[in-house]
Amino acid sequence: MSDVKVAPDGLAVASVLDARGLSCPMPLLRTKKEIGKIKSGEILHVQGTDPGSRNDIPGWCERAGHEYLGEKEESGYISFFIKKG
Repeated sequence: MSDVKVAPDGLAVASVLDARGLSCPMPLLRTKKEIGKIKSGEILHVQGTDPGSRNDIPGWCERAGHEYLGEKEESGYISFFIKKG
């Protein structure tokens, strides 16, 4: 995926989900569960190591009505940011 959306700096996250070390489909399943715990308009920060999440999470956000704010490459993992719809 060459058109990676980079998340802006300084996002105020409501919750952090550590999905590092999990492989498909667990990061997405945990993300779906965790987003149910926050309020509409709040931001979920998902930390993951599964490269498939780069496609799974943005696609799911579009289908589920959430806003995919982007990702950031971290040391050893990827951070994904989702604004609950």
